[in-house]
Amino acid sequence: MSGFGNLFRTTAFKLSLFYLAVFAITIFLTLGYVAWNAQRLVHAQMISTIDAEITGLAEQFERGGTRRLVGVVNRRSRSPGASLYLIATREGRPIAGNVEALSPELLARVGQHNIEYERVGDDGRPARVHRAIVRIYHLPGGNRLLVGRDIEEQQRLGEIIRRAFGWSLLLVGVFGGLGGWAVSKRMLKRVEDMTATTQDIMAGDLDGRLAIKGTGDELDRLALALNAMLDRINELMTGMRQVSDNIAHDLKTPLTRLRNRADEALRNATTPDELRSALESAIEESDNLIRVFNALLMIARLEAGNAVDLTAECDAAEIVSGVVELYEAVAEEAGIPLEAAIEPHLPVHGSRELLGQALANLIDNAIKYGDSREGGNMAGPITVTARRNGDRILITVADRGPGIPAEDRERVRERFVRLENSRTRPGFGLGLSLVNAVARLHEGDFRLEDNAPGLSATLDLPASGNA
Repeated sequence: MSGFGNLFRTTAFKLSLFYLAVFAITIFLTLGYVAWNAQRLVHAQMISTIDAEITGLAEQFERGGTRRLVGVVNRRSRSPGASLYLIATREGRPIAGNVEALSPELLARVGQHNIEYERVGDDGRPARVHRAIVRIYHLPGGNRLLVGRDIEEQQRLGEIIRRAFGWSLLLVGVFGGLGGWAVSKRMLKRVEDMTATTQDIMAGDLDGRLAIKGTGDELDRLALALNAMLDRINELMTGMRQVSDNIAHDLKTPLTRLRNRADEALRNATTPDELRSALESAIEESDNLIRVFNALLMIARLEAGNAVDLTAECDAAEIVSGVVELYEAVAEEAGIPLEAAIEPHLPVHGSRELLGQALANLIDNAIKYGDSREGGNMAGPITVTARRNGDRILITVADRGPGIPAEDRERVRERFVRLENSRTRPGFGLGLSLVNAVARLHEGDFRLEDNAPGLSATLDLPASGNA
């Protein structure tokens, strides 16, 4: 379709036409009301003037009779203006005034009339036909008195108003159409730019983003929302690629090890005990792989937001107390003191199981990697705190171990990332990734900070007011 066709089909152009029509109707009604009131006021003034002049001429007749009335009418008839006067006999023959003879039938009807008349010019010749509002009054003795006002001024006023109507509607149509065209063209340009960007994104450019003009209008807000959605999609796609890469690389080693052990058992095992030992080793390795796959699936599910149905109102203080109690024996066996400082009643809207799993991962990591004993020295304590800070719930696990360098604190949140000093410890590098996914599911934040010495891991969650 042509550019003009697209332009006319835009919502902005249709809205402009709608508002143009509303504005034109408003102007029409407003001018119509003004014109009607103006005509009514002019008409009322004419009638009032005619009545006043009839009253005055009747008084002149009472004071001086027909002679005086004729003199007054002749004087007033010579004055320029729109006033009309006529004194005529019963038969309609004019005696004085500035109106040509009228029919006796008309002069016989007392009251107000709209008539056509010929006005006497300055040279005595009849002028063109005019229209007037007149009032006829019968004088004692049978003569007729006519007083009126030419309505040419009223007609001229109506013509001026009609021209104003026409010009107003024309100007509104022209400027409204130009304004609608300009606004529609601008809107169409932005929409076409957004369409081109989305087509590039659909073609595979996932880093493309919609342009933001900075005006804060509805298109800017739409672009911001779509960009946020694209960021989230890109993040999920990156996560999927990472999962695929992790499965292809990081799980290749345990699978190869599992196969080699089975192959070695087939080739070398000669007794039932040796076969049993090989099978137990294979089962253990398989269990580890199942745990890895379960962790990967859980992380993917959390990052995709598919675990929202698991959330409910719960008390973080109870969750933290339960996990700390569960790990006290583990920490005591490892020779590391486990201390807790938990404020009562910490309401959150979340999953009790997922939050417990995230906290368990943090405490388990602190026990495994937070041991700072060298040469028989005692390890520093692991402290677990849960407190409220305004509208946030902060759950922190701090240890006195070697900690994590600042440049690696973001990287360790990724799947299968293990630092050099932890490769000799058991694990697959998925614990902190799961904690990060749990924090995001609960619209919270997960921070790793220096504990000087050691590491401080904090789950920052929004507090709930309905627990």
